[in-house]
Amino acid sequence: MKAVIDRFEEDYAVVLFGDEEIKVDIPKKLLPEGVQEGSWLRVSFELDQEGTQKQKEKIKDMLDKLSGK
Repeated sequence: MKAVIDRFEEDYAVVLFGDEEIKVDIPKKLLPEGVQEGSWLRVSFELDQEGTQKQKEKIKDMLDKLSGK
């Protein structure tokens, strides 16, 4: 997926994703060094199955503690 930096507003960049130009505010500190208005970014998301499972277990443990199990 591609995204373009539309503009900067304080500590955030307004980034437009894909052909639909879905607007997302992203903290500047998460962006690569040297980006500026009009810079194009390659963006990808990958599902982390292991991380998801660990989070589910963490939530289950917390719920068990709250319910007194």
